[in-house]
Amino acid sequence: MNTIKHVPARVLNRRSGHSLEAEREQFDKQQAASISKAINAQEAPVKEKHARRIILGTHHEKGAFTFWSYAIGLPLSSSPILSWKFCHVLHKVLRDGHRNVLQDCVRHKSNVRDTGNLWGHMHDRYGQLVNVYSQLLCNKMSFHAKHPDFPANLEVTDDELEKAAGTDVNNVFQLTVEMFDYQDCELKLAESVFKQMNTSIAFSQTSAGQCRLAPLIQVIQDCSHLYHYLVKLMFKLHSCLPADTLEGHRARFNEQFHSLKNFFNRTRDLLYFKRLIQIPRLPESPPNFLKASALAEHVKPVVVIPDETPEDDEPESLIEISKAPVVEQQQTPDIFDQTFGPPNGFVKDDRDFEIENLKREIEILRAELEKVKSEAQRYITQLRTQINSLEAELEEQRKQKQKALVDNEQLRDELEKLRKQKVETDSVQARVIEAEKKAQATDVRYNKLKEKHSELIGTHAELLRKSADTAKQLTVTQQTQEEVEHTKQQMQFELDQIKRESEMKLEEQTVEMEDLKRQLETTKAELINVQQSLSFSEQSGSNLNARLHDLQSANIEMEKALAEKKTELSSVRSVSQDKESSLQQDKEKIQKEVEGLQAKLRQQAEREQNLQYKQLDDQFKLLQGTVTEAENIIQDALARLDDPLHIRCTSSPDYLISRAQAAIDSIDLLQCGHTQYMKNKSDASGLIAALAQFSHLTADTVVNGSATSHTAATDQADRLMDSCRTCGEQSLTYLKGLKNKQTLAHSDPSAVRKAILDILGLGEELRPKLMDVRQEELGDMVDKEMAATSAAIEDAVRRIEDMMKQTRKESSGMKLEVNERILNCCTDLMKAIRLLVMASTDLQKEIVESSRGAATPKEFYAKNSRWTEGLISASKAVGWGATQLVESADKVVLHTGKYEELIVCSHEIAASTAQLVAASKVKADKNSNNLTRLQQASRHVNEMTANVVASTKSGQDQIEEKDTMDFSGMSLIKLKRQEMETQVKVLELESKLEQERLHLGELRKKHYAMAGIYDGVTDEVEKTVSAQKPGILKKPPLAQKPAVILKQDNQENKNDGMYRAHLFRN
Repeated sequence: MNTIKHVPARVLNRRSGHSLEAEREQFDKQQAASISKAINAQEAPVKEKHARRIILGTHHEKGAFTFWSYAIGLPLSSSPILSWKFCHVLHKVLRDGHRNVLQDCVRHKSNVRDTGNLWGHMHDRYGQLVNVYSQLLCNKMSFHAKHPDFPANLEVTDDELEKAAGTDVNNVFQLTVEMFDYQDCELKLAESVFKQMNTSIAFSQTSAGQCRLAPLIQVIQDCSHLYHYLVKLMFKLHSCLPADTLEGHRARFNEQFHSLKNFFNRTRDLLYFKRLIQIPRLPESPPNFLKASALAEHVKPVVVIPDETPEDDEPESLIEISKAPVVEQQQTPDIFDQTFGPPNGFVKDDRDFEIENLKREIEILRAELEKVKSEAQRYITQLRTQINSLEAELEEQRKQKQKALVDNEQLRDELEKLRKQKVETDSVQARVIEAEKKAQATDVRYNKLKEKHSELIGTHAELLRKSADTAKQLTVTQQTQEEVEHTKQQMQFELDQIKRESEMKLEEQTVEMEDLKRQLETTKAELINVQQSLSFSEQSGSNLNARLHDLQSANIEMEKALAEKKTELSSVRSVSQDKESSLQQDKEKIQKEVEGLQAKLRQQAEREQNLQYKQLDDQFKLLQGTVTEAENIIQDALARLDDPLHIRCTSSPDYLISRAQAAIDSIDLLQCGHTQYMKNKSDASGLIAALAQFSHLTADTVVNGSATSHTAATDQADRLMDSCRTCGEQSLTYLKGLKNKQTLAHSDPSAVRKAILDILGLGEELRPKLMDVRQEELGDMVDKEMAATSAAIEDAVRRIEDMMKQTRKESSGMKLEVNERILNCCTDLMKAIRLLVMASTDLQKEIVESSRGAATPKEFYAKNSRWTEGLISASKAVGWGATQLVESADKVVLHTGKYEELIVCSHEIAASTAQLVAASKVKADKNSNNLTRLQQASRHVNEMTANVVASTKSGQDQIEEKDTMDFSGMSLIKLKRQEMETQVKVLELESKLEQERLHLGELRKKHYAMAGIYDGVTDEVEKTVSAQKPGILKKPPLAQKPAVILKQDNQENKNDGMYRAHLFRN
């Protein structure tokens, strides 16, 4: 291939930049498609190919920036299933993604935690799982961020584990505790999943079950490593610390061991996991950490993931890179270059075409490289699987080797014992041989002595015989005694000599015999001892021989018994085959009978189910009929509100209050009945009874409210009528929700309860008061009302600050600018009103101190009761106006109110402050500094009110969009027609405006009449107000109509010509 030595820089920059952008755009599209397919609201498990593409994307860009850029935009708060699958994919990415993924995920840990907390407050099955899963992921990220030696997949060798644990026992102790917490989170997730699952094993084959079970594969992989590391660390801790110190660790490990074993056994029995993962088996009992040698019996649990088969991937053909043909495409000129010419006079030449060919080859080679990478990744996965299986086999071989070493040690001990016994036996045999030799020598000596003794006895017997013969000869030859006397003496002498010699020899022989006897006794004793030891050794040998003989005989008997058993087994097999054939026939018959019974059982179950459905339908139809009747009752009550004949009907506020309270109690019973019906839909009696009571009591409340309004003031009557109408409409809306099965479970009578509470509050206002305010309490009322006004203003300032913070969080752009400007103006107005109230309070104290003389402040207020009541009324109006301004501003910021309400509230505040200034100025000294300060504060309030009105109008102009008139395509006739229609609308609106102005005038007249006109104060107040602001008297002096205080006999006070103001009851 030809090479290009000099390529223009602008060409390279143009081509390479476009290629990289296209490649990046293609990568982003693939990642977005994979994320949207993997994380969706369908209740099905995440497909492995989509998760694998996301993981390969993290390795491609060496991080999870692209994954999080798309994951942040997912609507996780809209669907718990979507959040559950997001947690599953994030777990996979953490385990199998690039090592830099952990850093990117830690930065978004707060989002994961917030998602879990959000769904943790919801009563949703998946929501609870999402809460537990988010806690596990946050704990996982924290652990691996704190211990970077442990990768997110927890795959480290034993040497790396020793290095990470270190030599400090405190670090090992802390690491063990953190791993215990880690595994607790894993087991808690598994337990939560199994709690929500059906006990049936076949449930794992449904999409809903697999959606919940899929993340447990990663849990199994994590738990297998954590269990192995905990065993290693526990043995290391027991080698450094006493056993009593680690009692809590052992108890916690035993608890986790049994939970983990139960978890592995349950997952191993499920069909879903059999083709996806090979789950290891744990031993029957936990390791004995008190025995150091038990570490050799520990076998590392190895999880094996079978080879993944591609689900829907298209087969990729491998192309040899070295022989890949150059793809030549027809050069299509750029449309821009055709129209305007090449940029800067640039004309494509052969080098440009060669560059494009090179880029196409690079793209082909890059695609081939990606294929090779994917193939290599697949081979790596297969090799990892083989390595895991080989490691499992290696662990098994190590275990067998350890067992063989233990058996070898035992055999060596037995061999040493046998050798010692053999040496002892040889020494005993040598001693026996020596004793035998000594005994033989002793026998020889004894035989010799015995022969000598027999010889001496024979010579002695011969001598005795000779002596007898000689005696006989003496008796015979007495005659020759003398002759032979000499011979006799000689013979006697010889005889004596022979006797002495024989006696000496005999004594010597007896001494030798005694010595021989003693030697013989010692030799016999030694012989006895030797014989005893020999007999003992012979006995042990005989025992061994007997045992060997018994074993041989037992072996022979076992062989005989085995042969007999074989013959019996053959006969039993033949019999069993016959029985199996008969049992098979019986089984087929029983199976047919069982199938028939099951068919009947299914038919019976279908009949029962149909009956149950019919019963539920009947109950729901009965409920619908009751709801329809209740709607008719409520509609009849609403119809009476507009009935002219009902105008003459009246009712008392007390009776209205009793009916409203009964209606509220019926709502509680209705909620209880609704709850019981949702638990058991086969019984709707409680809900039907509650509905009947609710409808009658609500209708009674609406009718009596209308009757009570006929005797009330116009404003209160209108409010009461509106509340009754609202109550009826909300009741109909609630009953309409009960008629539909889809909305039945979510029906809530809270709106009806609120409407009835409004009626109850209006009834409380209309109830005659039992006592009047005494003259002595007016002084306390002034202080209380001024303090209440100050508190209301402080609360208004605080609420505006809260609204400011909230709107900064929720709004942006033009809306944020308008809301901030309005709220800032409201805040300035509240501050100005607070200064006005403080100045008014100081002026009142000055007035009281300068005018009361020797009287007390209470006596002064009682003496000037009309001025005091006007002051109280003005203070109430200021506080109420501040509260209304805050509520109107809140509605405007939330886009639920109108800007005109805010403008009206501002005007009312200006009027109320003017009334307060006028009431304070009546008795004040003209040269008083406090009066000057009060007037300045009043002017400042007017300025701030004007700012609020101006900012509100400008904000309204900026926010509200004006429709532009489009007159295109309209004829002269159509324009004239629209002009006439517009004139008609203008006249209608002007007429309606005039009517509303008349209505406003009547309302103001009624307001003035109810508020009371003070004889001595009115003229001065009107003059002061007219001098300060000429147009202020066109509006009522109060923003709220103060309640009129009546005497107990409801009679007018003839002395002062007015009704006294009554205290408001909270």
